[in-house]
Amino acid sequence: MRVLSKRAFLYAAMSAVALIAAAPVQAQAQTYPDHAVKIIVPFPAGGTADAVPRIVADWLSRKWGQAVVIENHTGAAGNIGSEIVYKAAPDGYTLLSAPPPPLVNNQNLYPNLPFDPTKFEPISIMAEAPSGLFVNPDKIKANTIPELIAYMKDNPGKVLAATQGNGTTSHLTAEMFDMIAGVKAQMVPYRGSAPALQGLLGGSVDIMFDNLGVSLPLAKAGKLKLLGVATAHRLQTMPDMPTIGETLPDFLSAAWYAVVAPPKTPEAILRKVNADIEQALKDPEVIEKLKKLSCDVVGGSPREARYFMRQEVARWGKVIKEANIKLQ
Repeated sequence: MRVLSKRAFLYAAMSAVALIAAAPVQAQAQTYPDHAVKIIVPFPAGGTADAVPRIVADWLSRKWGQAVVIENHTGAAGNIGSEIVYKAAPDGYTLLSAPPPPLVNNQNLYPNLPFDPTKFEPISIMAEAPSGLFVNPDKIKANTIPELIAYMKDNPGKVLAATQGNGTTSHLTAEMFDMIAGVKAQMVPYRGSAPALQGLLGGSVDIMFDNLGVSLPLAKAGKLKLLGVATAHRLQTMPDMPTIGETLPDFLSAAWYAVVAPPKTPEAILRKVNADIEQALKDPEVIEKLKKLSCDVVGGSPREARYFMRQEVARWGKVIKEANIKLQ
């Protein structure tokens, strides 16, 4: 009979314990989900940040045969809803769908966050939408980016820029615009894209950087005016619309929409949710619905999502530092 060494015995014992501990998790993943799943969106209904996860949630509910419920918990640039998910049980039944602020921006903006964004478990970057510079045509007569810059230089601090809230993509993009163009707008924070657009449409503010999803149809209807898009190249769907980068080189901005889970959510559940979201993002009906929001499908693995978000932390962290943006 072969006698195990003490080291080999300990290794075998530890392996057995690990297998026993992993068994319930694997079983849980195989039956997941067996009841309703809640996806918290930390921004108001009506904007693209809310519309994108609703499209995917509807597909998942049909795939899983379980309700996938969207709940909006707004406030503090996405921090309130994100904290709820951060402190939720790591069982896959409470997820977070959010654009960049609470996942990559706020850690460089708020000194005392009630959660650690780096400890969320990334699942997927579902889609992204390029940003554009929209103006109220009754308030701003400029028809091009150079004309707007000239007007803002002649009227420092007089142009009111709506943002979706402090630390949001629209806010940081506006700050980046001011910094690169050498102008100064007065930032007016709202609680999400929908109320900010209402402020822009009503003339309470003058300009707004917003993703093309909701705002582009308003521009096509003549209610807003689009001066430029923040993409690297002109969009094939709008070849006559210049990029902002044609005036301000390397000016790029896009909103993206991720799904993450609470810290320590088992990898088997992360893989399960990711695989089903990937399947959803390949569905022609889902792709068409996202296209109507001017969103491009992204997808990818949880590891790719984590790497992407780390890059975004560094990119926008640089803007925050150079623009000296500080929030309390």
